Amino acid sequence: MREVDFSACRVAYFSMEIGIDPALPTYSGGLGVLAGDTLRSAADLDVPIIGVTLLYKKGYFTQRIDEQGMQHEAPVVWNPEEHLTRLPNTVTVHIAGQEVRVGAWLSVVEGIQGTRNPIIFLDTDLDENEAAWRHITHELYGHDDRYRLSQEIVLGIGGVRMLESLGCTGIQKYHMNEGHSALLTLELFKRSEAADRLHDVRARCVFTTHTPVPAGHDQFDKKLAEELLGAFITPELHDVVFIEGRLNMTCLGLQFSEFINGVAKKHGEVSRSMFPGYHIESITNGVHARFWASPEMQKLFDEYLPGWQADPFSLRYILSIPKERIWDAHQEAKRRLVAFAKTRGATLREDVFTIGFARRFATYKRGDILFQDPARLRRIAERTRGLQLVFAGKAHPKDLEGKRIIQRVIGQLRALSDVMQVCFLEDYNMGVAQILIPGVDLWLNTPARPHEASGTSGMKAAVNGVPQFSTLDGWWLEGHIEHVTGWSIGNEDVSRESNHEEDVEDLYNKLEYIILPKYYDDRAGWIDVMRHAIAINGSFFNTHRMVQQYVLNAYYL
Repeated sequence: MREVDFSACRVAYFSMEIGIDPALPTYSGGLGVLAGDTLRSAADLDVPIIGVTLLYKKGYFTQRIDEQGMQHEAPVVWNPEEHLTRLPNTVTVHIAGQEVRVGAWLSVVEGIQGTRNPIIFLDTDLDENEAAWRHITHELYGHDDRYRLSQEIVLGIGGVRMLESLGCTGIQKYHMNEGHSALLTLELFKRSEAADRLHDVRARCVFTTHTPVPAGHDQFDKKLAEELLGAFITPELHDVVFIEGRLNMTCLGLQFSEFINGVAKKHGEVSRSMFPGYHIESITNGVHARFWASPEMQKLFDEYLPGWQADPFSLRYILSIPKERIWDAHQEAKRRLVAFAKTRGATLREDVFTIGFARRFATYKRGDILFQDPARLRRIAERTRGLQLVFAGKAHPKDLEGKRIIQRVIGQLRALSDVMQVCFLEDYNMGVAQILIPGVDLWLNTPARPHEASGTSGMKAAVNGVPQFSTLDGWWLEGHIEHVTGWSIGNEDVSRESNHEEDVEDLYNKLEYIILPKYYDDRAGWIDVMRHAIAINGSFFNTHRMVQQYVLNAYYL
């Protein structure tokens, strides 16, 4: 492996999870996948950034579904040495008064112009550590608060120390991708020699908040935080660190950051209402167009839009490509999905309208809303020329309701299998997503407003010409043009929270009377929607645009 110049890095990007490669189980879902896309685009754009995360030797989990439709979890089996380079550097952090050694593994992201940016995976599974500390970096989002706070000490405090050990002397900005890494601010405060140390740290920190859902904002009991952090929390920091008797990682990131942002325009508004007193901007998320475009679409773009990989904004010229070529490329991607589903024991057809739904099964995402009226869905399937459903996704191991939603979905899929082709793809990950998303005809997204901060799965669909059918929340508020880039679900008054009954009725009505007839009876019109999904949404909702906004508005490079 060619050498990496750590001293050239100007931005340190901290994230609890980073999904950089389907073979590396170092992510659980949207947060990690976004981090990976961000780092890919930064390399393409020659932005000198270094990623910092943890190495999860047991991953998030491997999902298995039993005969009753219940999810079961097992450790991921993988060997870091096959994918990463172990570095000789180690640093020390103190947890509950004991020394814990932290090692590092290296991955390199190579951009389209040859830029090589490093990602550091921190690891406590070292021989010199006691058994109790070796497992800290084994599981992503596992165990209890003690385990989680120990991980966040390693990530934030250990991460800053590892950067110093690696010779990252030129870091100008520390970007916290969600609050998990916010303890880095205390390490920077401790190191600062400025007269106004708080101001000094703020000038160097960027904080991105990703969700209005309380579970996404880590909070720890004061007694636990004092036990694990010990003397690290000095008297002058006590009132800054503890708010209402708890260590709130989001508030810590907010207090110590000069630039703060939500991940969509609406989410910026929601965040300002959640955290009054802070100036919170918005930079809407994106996806890495080259990584998520199917091989078939990549080939088509290469032919007609040379240079699109370096400049995904040029996808707006997709309207110049003959309609039949776009359709043919999509059908090839669909055939790949049909073949993949066959390896999983499912039978799909390439000539049948296919709806895709895949994401984390959290309650607010309403993964079973399509089945609220099974009798009506059955009638819709019987009256059309064909309908098939492909579902996938995981629930957090401790989210019992999320698991029950998966069970209900699988039960309904089985019950409807006599009138339509159905499939639940087990153990959803980035590799499965790269096959599933481009291969469906319609992408379904059903979060209860206003709980979707941004969402990115529909952006991945858009770059492949797959229209989205979604409630008006998150990024879809910015990307939605009815009948042009896709369709909305529910009341269009975005100042209102979702009304579940209205959403269900609108979903069925549009599916039966607008979407299915357009697909089967107006093929040219359907392809127009596909083209506009690429031209309007694919060209804008990408991480190239997003990273450029961070550089100009937050990094000042």
